[in-house]
Amino acid sequence: MEITRNVILDLLPMYMANEVSADTRQLIDKYLETDQELANIVKHSKKMGLPRDIPVPLNRDDNLKAFVKAKRKILIQSIFLAAGIILIVAVILYAFLIPA
Repeated sequence: MEITRNVILDLLPMYMANEVSADTRQLIDKYLETDQELANIVKHSKKMGLPRDIPVPLNRDDNLKAFVKAKRKILIQSIFLAAGIILIVAVILYAFLIPA
Protein backbone atom coordinates (compact mmCIF):
# COMPACT_ATOMS: atom_id res chain seq x y z
CA MET A 1 0.00 0.00 0.00
CA GLU A 2 1.37 3.36 -1.01
CA ILE A 3 1.33 6.15 1.58
CA THR A 4 -0.11 9.23 -0.07
CA ARG A 5 0.48 12.85 0.78
CA ASN A 6 -3.07 13.09 2.13
CA VAL A 7 -2.34 10.34 4.67
CA ILE A 8 0.79 12.18 5.79
CA LEU A 9 -1.17 15.44 6.05
CA ASP A 10 -3.74 13.66 8.23
CA LEU A 11 -0.99 12.40 10.54
CA LEU A 12 1.03 15.61 10.59
CA PRO A 13 -0.76 17.36 13.50
CA MET A 14 -0.16 14.38 15.77
CA TYR A 15 3.42 14.13 14.48
CA MET A 16 4.02 17.80 15.31
CA ALA A 17 2.45 17.30 18.75
CA ASN A 18 4.78 14.34 19.35
CA GLU A 19 1.78 12.02 19.78
CA VAL A 20 2.69 9.28 17.28
CA SER A 21 4.37 5.95 17.73
CA ALA A 22 7.98 5.42 16.75
CA ASP A 23 6.85 3.49 13.66
CA THR A 24 4.59 6.33 12.51
CA ARG A 25 7.32 8.89 13.19
CA GLN A 26 9.73 6.82 11.08
CA LEU A 27 7.15 6.53 8.29
CA ILE A 28 6.55 10.30 8.22
CA ASP A 29 10.28 11.08 8.40
CA LYS A 30 10.88 8.72 5.48
CA TYR A 31 8.08 10.36 3.48
CA LEU A 32 9.41 13.86 4.24
CA GLU A 33 12.71 12.84 2.65
CA THR A 34 10.85 12.43 -0.64
CA ASP A 35 8.58 15.50 -0.36
CA GLN A 36 10.87 18.48 0.10
CA GLU A 37 8.02 21.02 0.02
CA LEU A 38 6.22 19.36 2.92
CA ALA A 39 9.51 18.85 4.75
CA ASN A 40 10.17 22.60 4.51
CA ILE A 41 6.70 23.36 5.89
CA VAL A 42 7.33 21.07 8.87
CA LYS A 43 10.79 22.58 9.38
CA HIS A 44 9.46 26.15 9.32
CA SER A 45 6.58 25.21 11.62
CA LYS A 46 9.05 23.89 14.18
CA LYS A 47 11.16 27.07 13.88
CA MET A 48 8.11 29.28 14.40
CA GLY A 49 7.52 27.61 17.73
CA LEU A 50 4.05 26.35 17.03
CA PRO A 51 2.45 24.65 20.02
CA ARG A 52 3.53 21.07 20.44
CA ASP A 53 0.52 20.19 22.53
CA ILE A 54 -2.03 20.31 19.72
CA PRO A 55 -5.17 18.70 21.11
CA VAL A 56 -6.28 15.47 19.50
CA PRO A 57 -10.00 15.45 18.72
CA LEU A 58 -12.02 13.39 21.17
CA ASN A 59 -14.46 10.72 20.11
CA ARG A 60 -18.07 10.65 21.30
CA ASP A 61 -17.36 8.49 24.38
CA ASP A 62 -14.51 10.76 25.47
CA ASN A 63 -16.74 13.81 25.06
CA LEU A 64 -19.44 12.18 27.18
CA LYS A 65 -16.95 11.24 29.90
CA ALA A 66 -15.56 14.79 29.96
CA PHE A 67 -19.10 16.20 30.18
CA VAL A 68 -20.06 13.91 33.06
CA LYS A 69 -16.81 14.72 34.89
CA ALA A 70 -17.36 18.48 34.49
CA LYS A 71 -20.99 18.18 35.59
CA ARG A 72 -19.97 16.23 38.72
CA LYS A 73 -17.28 18.81 39.52
CA ILE A 74 -19.79 21.68 39.21
CA LEU A 75 -22.25 19.83 41.46
CA ILE A 76 -19.63 19.28 44.17
CA GLN A 77 -18.50 22.91 43.98
CA SER A 78 -22.13 24.05 44.26
CA ILE A 79 -22.69 21.90 47.35
CA PHE A 80 -19.59 23.29 49.08
CA LEU A 81 -20.53 26.84 48.14
CA ALA A 82 -24.06 26.39 49.51
CA ALA A 83 -22.68 24.84 52.71
CA GLY A 84 -20.28 27.77 53.12
CA ILE A 85 -23.07 30.32 52.65
CA ILE A 86 -25.29 28.50 55.15
CA LEU A 87 -22.43 28.43 57.66
CA ILE A 88 -21.75 32.15 57.26
CA VAL A 89 -25.45 33.01 57.65
CA ALA A 90 -25.67 30.77 60.74
CA VAL A 91 -22.66 32.47 62.35
CA ILE A 92 -24.09 35.93 61.63
CA LEU A 93 -27.51 34.96 63.02
CA TYR A 94 -25.88 33.41 66.10
CA ALA A 95 -23.87 36.60 66.68
CA PHE A 96 -27.02 38.76 66.53
CA LEU A 97 -29.27 36.46 68.55
CA ILE A 98 -26.90 35.77 71.44
CA PRO A 99 -26.29 38.93 73.52
CA ALA A 100 -22.69 39.64 74.39
